[in-house]
Amino acid sequence: LQVHDELVFEAPPEEVSRLQALVRNEMENAATLSVPLVVDIGVGTNWVDTKAH
Repeated sequence: LQVHDELVFEAPPEEVSRLQALVRNEMENAATLSVPLVVDIGVGTNWVDTKAH
């Protein structure tokens, strides 16, 4: 699910670390640019807990 400039994934707890690594790698290496693409990842059981404050 894409929400504005964010993506939302659902995964079983035992798969979260693997999913984080996969998503980070794919997004940060999607293009070669003169500036780095930086991916912030949050994990939570609901939208409020997931957002960085």
